[in-house]
Amino acid sequence: MLDAILEKLAAEAKTLAQAAMTAHQAATHEDNKARSKYETLALEASYIAQGQANRAAELAAAVKLYERLEPVPFLAETPIAPGALVTFDETGGRTGRVFLGPDQGGLKVTVDGVEVVVITEPSPLGQALLGLTLDEEFVFRGKKCLITAVE
Repeated sequence: MLDAILEKLAAEAKTLAQAAMTAHQAATHEDNKARSKYETLALEASYIAQGQANRAAELAAAVKLYERLEPVPFLAETPIAPGALVTFDETGGRTGRVFLGPDQGGLKVTVDGVEVVVITEPSPLGQALLGLTLDEEFVFRGKKCLITAVE
């Protein structure tokens, strides 16, 4: 699981670095130099480059957090905590699979053909799951859910 998350973050960082370089080149290119106060292409490109640089820094920090995350063996009685891969069934038949991570909530990775969504502790679902154990029920968004696996 951690390998899949780190691969996804690395791929995003690489794409972002290329986009930031392109935006920086556009911001500093001679042809984009403003010749009047209404020509703002270079200024807009510099804002984009700065935003991408900020996002790249966030990704780098996230990679460090995931590299430091120690895998924990989860037993039936082990409370859900960061590092847990949780499978739950909602009333109505839908199955959810989430990884409780330290950062990058919303990131989606596919492991063994199954999509897993990264959630964080402060998220509503993270708060609902934190401290629960295998076979416990919880309510999320008005639906009753049952924890069927914790890895």
